[in-house]
Amino acid sequence: MTATSAPSGADAPSGADAPAGAGPVDEQRAYRALASRDRRFDGRLWFGVTSTGIYCRPVCPARTPRPENVRVFAAPAAAVAAGFRACRRCRPDAAPGTRDWDHRGDLAGRAVRLIAAGAVDEDGVAGLARRLHVSERHLHRTLVAEVGAGPLQLAMSRRAQTARLLVDQTDLPLVDVAFAAGFASLRQFNDVMRREFGMPPSRLRRTAQEPDGRAPASDGGRVVLRLRRRLPYDTDALLQHLAGREVEGLERVDGTAGEVVRSLRSDGAEPAVLRVSVPREGDHVTVVLAGAGLDRVAPVVAGVRRWLDLDADPEMVADVLGRDPVLAALVTRRPGLRVPGTVDPWEVAVRAVVGQRVSVAAARRVLARLVAAHGAPVAGPDGLTAMPGPEALAAADPADVARAGLPAARAAALVALATAVADGSVVLDPAGDRDAVRQALLAVPGIGPWTADYVALRGLGDPDAFPATDLGLRRAAAGLGLDPDRLADRAARWSPWRAYAAEHLWTHDRESREDTRP
Repeated sequence: MTATSAPSGADAPSGADAPAGAGPVDEQRAYRALASRDRRFDGRLWFGVTSTGIYCRPVCPARTPRPENVRVFAAPAAAVAAGFRACRRCRPDAAPGTRDWDHRGDLAGRAVRLIAAGAVDEDGVAGLARRLHVSERHLHRTLVAEVGAGPLQLAMSRRAQTARLLVDQTDLPLVDVAFAAGFASLRQFNDVMRREFGMPPSRLRRTAQEPDGRAPASDGGRVVLRLRRRLPYDTDALLQHLAGREVEGLERVDGTAGEVVRSLRSDGAEPAVLRVSVPREGDHVTVVLAGAGLDRVAPVVAGVRRWLDLDADPEMVADVLGRDPVLAALVTRRPGLRVPGTVDPWEVAVRAVVGQRVSVAAARRVLARLVAAHGAPVAGPDGLTAMPGPEALAAADPADVARAGLPAARAAALVALATAVADGSVVLDPAGDRDAVRQALLAVPGIGPWTADYVALRGLGDPDAFPATDLGLRRAAAGLGLDPDRLADRAARWSPWRAYAAEHLWTHDRESREDTRP
């Protein structure tokens, strides 16, 4: 059996039976995962079978192949690059996602995140290399060594997986599917789908395994999709967080029904409506996107996955946090706790500035006035208004912004932040260089370490962000017998999942008293 390299990093698991996915793949451990159909490895390792030419998930129900016929891969794109096609039984494209790359700030980690965000679709491999300040050759060499596939193959696999989702779950014409997934032509679409899945898109649609997930392609301009999530998943905690921060006019949260309806802002496009159903049971959430062009489907899917933290691996997080005796009890109490993110990093930045030194309730009132005064109404029967974009607030008079209920200094800080985002001084990109974003944020007048760290945690999806000066974290730490003044030092042992430690502490604090975060 031969193995590629899986991503290395601080979360490298130890122990013969720990899940793989970080650090060099142990061949015997990987094969045991395949033989035992270990779900801990699902979405983190893939297995190519040389005798059949297909690659599978570790949970595949097919007969276990002989070890000498197995190759191990760190990504589906690596298996495809090696000449394997996806298994029709276990559907590798339907595997849960992974956050293995999210905490890494090296070249490979940033490149994988940028490719997943569509950077190659927008600027090509040459543009991606320029953005990362390396040559195309060096970028390709690094990704092949770390992931097993070059940037173009990774981008093609991303497009193919988006297309497969749309082929299976919608009745969209295949030409619309092709361009919504980012393909440049129908010929490229057909060629890539054959290479990835062993059959053309038309045949894939006839053999779709999830007919109940389909929706009419033209139902009031809506696209309905079911997105897989890893289990366990603490739905109640997620809905409590969303309901506690609901902004009137911007969104509606029904915690009992598990439904969220919200406006969706987009630079250069009309605002849309996003409706999400988060059931307490099952391994899917349902997403309805209305009023948006098909070119926004892939970015919205990626944004929803970040927002609801669908790709977190609770067992991996628990393995690290559970080693701390103080956190172990919290992790045991809420094994599927997620870190809610956002579909719009700019919105989190606005919430963070508005929420400086005030209660959640006060911040919600100010945000509602801000949205009503400066936001863009969303067409349709829901009566929602989109968060004002950075250009709108950058052009506003700070005195007008202050009328929403902000102190003058904080209104000026919000306008300064909007100006920095609008002119490109601050780039709120979850796939970008988070250290650079943090430094750029700190250069904005009125932005301090708490705001920058909070934006990194909620807005950029950094799983290792930790706003150690947060009042709620300090209060929770004191209640658990930790020294609040040494919280940052204690948190070092929780890396690379410090954001999850923060969420456990915040949730613990919320259970006993009013939360004070935006």
